[in-house]
Amino acid sequence: MNHFRWAALCLILPAMAGAQSSSVAAPGDAGLADVRRAIEAFYNSFNEGFTGPADFAAEDWNHISPGGARTQGRDATLKSVRQVHQSFLKGVTQHIESMDVRLAAGNVAVGTVVSLVSPYTSPNGVKHDTQREIRTFVLVKRGERWLIVQDQTTTIARVTRP
Repeated sequence: MNHFRWAALCLILPAMAGAQSSSVAAPGDAGLADVRRAIEAFYNSFNEGFTGPADFAAEDWNHISPGGARTQGRDATLKSVRQVHQSFLKGVTQHIESMDVRLAAGNVAVGTVVSLVSPYTSPNGVKHDTQREIRTFVLVKRGERWLIVQDQTTTIARVTRP
């Protein structure tokens, strides 16, 4: 390899590595602790039936349920999830199994959570045993706070217990 190509590679490779490490943060990155706390606050609120304030979510929060229903705006989303948690999801809990968080940009983070949902019976009479779900969150940093602006859930597995 000639000296020009070698010199170019010596300049380009470290720059590429630096660009990659600044856009993707390691799961244990302490700088993302506030993002994790906002996501954990969502699950705490879920487990309490969304009865308290949703200070983990932005006013323009969009929520897509496992069934594909979409609500736009924090007020409309809270109204919807509170109704569901007063009916067939009353007392249902969801526990985080794993979470990874990365920065998409300086003020945008993406979180992916795998969780276990306790058993429930849906309005159409279908009994759901414990199931595993995966939820994707998009959060933005507004001021000093990380807030959820989007979440979407997909059921990935029914869990059968012996």
